Amino acid sequence: MAKNPKDQHPLDVTKDFQSLDGIQVLVVDDNADSLFLTTCILESYGSRVITATSALQALEAIKQFKFDIFIFDIAMPEMDGFSLISKVREITLSEKQQIPAIALTALGSEEGYSLALTSGFQSYVNKPVEPTLLVAEITKLINQSSAFNNGKQ
Repeated sequence: MAKNPKDQHPLDVTKDFQSLDGIQVLVVDDNADSLFLTTCILESYGSRVITATSALQALEAIKQFKFDIFIFDIAMPEMDGFSLISKVREITLSEKQQIPAIALTALGSEEGYSLALTSGFQSYVNKPVEPTLLVAEITKLINQSSAFNNGKQ
């Protein structure tokens, strides 16, 4: 009997979902190396990745493209990831589904985790990014989002 994805350990989820084929991801990070690494990881699992190096670029991309998931760095100049996700949630309130979002940060703390969740993120991943953990988090959120949206239709 298959387990409910919510009950599985994050690394166990990837056994059931070996790729991210067809998943369109917006990755926002002002650090070029981190952005490149995250993009390479996601593309190696089959995702289509759109990148932005600032919150303003991200907001423009959100107007132009449809995304399945967001991955936002927290520590960015001008507008941090917490402010960006709050702004995105205001923009997308009228849509049927809320696009899942992962906070990405090198500043791992319990306070940061709580702030991420209250700001509008569903998950929190520390840098440097562990590929299988990131893919597991994406898989978990996509599965939860699909289950939620299928139940509401």
